[in-house]
Amino acid sequence: MKKHIVLIEDEAGIRDNYRAAFERRGYRVSTYGDRPAAWQVLRQSLPDLAIIDVGLGEEAEGGFTLCQDLRSLSATLPIIFLTARDSDIDSVHGLRLGADDYVTKDMSLEHLLARITALLRRAEAWAEALQKPDDILTRGKLTLNVDRMTVTWQGQPVDLTVTEFWMLHALVQHPGHVRSREQLMEAASTVLDDNTVTSHIKRIRRKFSQLDDQFDGIQTAYGMGYRWNAREV
Repeated sequence: MKKHIVLIEDEAGIRDNYRAAFERRGYRVSTYGDRPAAWQVLRQSLPDLAIIDVGLGEEAEGGFTLCQDLRSLSATLPIIFLTARDSDIDSVHGLRLGADDYVTKDMSLEHLLARITALLRRAEAWAEALQKPDDILTRGKLTLNVDRMTVTWQGQPVDLTVTEFWMLHALVQHPGHVRSREQLMEAASTVLDDNTVTSHIKRIRRKFSQLDDQFDGIQTAYGMGYRWNAREV
């Protein structure tokens, strides 16, 4: 069965170009030009992946709103933000709302398609993992249920996106060992730039710090990457 991609983009020309490119790659594609029309359908039935333009018509940040609404329905739906604005502020904002990836419209189609393939492959792997006995990983105050993709800190749940979960998993597998940004991307089965990886790490730290203001589990190895604090084991 063909994977179903939904594209929400207010510019008809861009919408049609992406639709044609995705369909040539064998995807089933649905497109919408504004947030209300997309939400009316998506709240009833979710696709395999959503690509959302940040600015939708008169709603300058309508894409952010739609992302929040979709994330409330599914913690694992792959979501990519598409925008003409190449801004770190936009990127951090989008990732904080739960998107898995963030690309600008000048990115090549091949690069975008590679990211789509990686996110769909990761979603399939997660679905398969749910059929197996739970694999539990414990590091001191931290517990990861690898199969259910849940995280707790001192018994309190930590709400991570799929990308955040696999980055954290890569770090805690071998406490004290440095993981480069490239290794974290590989662990999360995605393709991101360095700034976006940094945004993910900051967001993971913030979520733990909200539960424990003494949290120091993720350490920066300057010029190399990140590691899980061995003292937290």
